[in-house]
Amino acid sequence: MIEIAIVKDLHGVDGEMKLDVALTIEEGNFLAVAGESGSGKTTFLRILAGLETAEGKIRIGDTLWLDGNKALPPQKRKIGFVFQDYALFANMSVEENLLYVQNDPKLAKRLLEMTGLDALKNRLPATLSGGQKQRVALCRAMMNRPKLLLMDEPLSALDPAMRSKLQQEILTLHEEFATTTVMVSHDPSEIYRLAERMIVLDRGKIIQQGAPKEILLQTSGSQKLSFEGELLEIIQVDVIFVAVVAIGQQLAEVVISREEAQKLQAGDRVRVSVKAFGAVVQKAG
Repeated sequence: MIEIAIVKDLHGVDGEMKLDVALTIEEGNFLAVAGESGSGKTTFLRILAGLETAEGKIRIGDTLWLDGNKALPPQKRKIGFVFQDYALFANMSVEENLLYVQNDPKLAKRLLEMTGLDALKNRLPATLSGGQKQRVALCRAMMNRPKLLLMDEPLSALDPAMRSKLQQEILTLHEEFATTTVMVSHDPSEIYRLAERMIVLDRGKIIQQGAPKEILLQTSGSQKLSFEGELLEIIQVDVIFVAVVAIGQQLAEVVISREEAQKLQAGDRVRVSVKAFGAVVQKAG
């Protein structure tokens, strides 16, 4: 069991706020952390890793990583950390990047084979594609058989096909090594596919937690689908009004009524609800 109860004052783009997170994670679980930019997601990960200070308690099994303001240093925490920018050593080969963490050639070979990198073990990072670099970063994070694997939007820079492939590899490694995993992600499909549980942060506080299906599939009554996005513009074509909404990495055009158009303006966060007959666009929140 991992017990977390941490507090830290933050200075965000919207002024001061307090990161105040209390939760428990079953060992071996896969937890996703979602929320708007500036909600404290990355800081939360960095506190778990020991890369930022905080007050409170972090207990992993029988070991205290944080007690009050006394923290165990990062190198004494058995963690793996996968960043967005790979953070590979440019002058080391793929295999050397792994062996730098732990001189265990047998484990390095196994990880490279599991992720299809064994033929590239002597290549330098500069000669690899983005997907290959992220595989190396993932393997390197697993080299010390971490009790806790932390990932900060590890696949955000990859194309959808590569993203889907690496999601499966992440899940395979998570299950194979029985690692507890905490991943920050903005991608609902990624969270749905990988996580057993998710929390949603807003200005440093948990505002939702539960199974991804319960949180991401926000449906009720005759409502079939519901998505949040940003309203980019409203276009009038004769007597018809069309809302252009950015949802994730895609744009959607939705026909709305004159009354709906009068209540909305570009830049609004909106919820697009698709019912049995037609779509409804309303301000979110």
